[in-house]
Amino acid sequence: MKFRKEYKVREIAGENVIIKQGRFGADMTRVIALNQSSLLLWNELQGRDFEVEDVVKVLTDNYEIDATVALTDATAWVEKLKECELVE
Repeated sequence: MKFRKEYKVREIAGENVIIKQGRFGADMTRVIALNQSSLLLWNELQGRDFEVEDVVKVLTDNYEIDATVALTDATAWVEKLKECELVE
């Protein structure tokens, strides 16, 4: 899977959010806030194809986290990406 190109991360009022770039600017009806871990994942995986295993690797490389816990978290994160239609 890959992040859809029309979605970008922007800092708004001190929060990192994903917004859908519209033809005449951002569509503010689709704003998704990112925590520190989600922002790291977004930045690390941006512009390339990735699978759940790639998300697990980013998590285990950057945090002291058990691989089983990382797999559970990565799977949930990817499911949310799909639910919000952020990946293709």
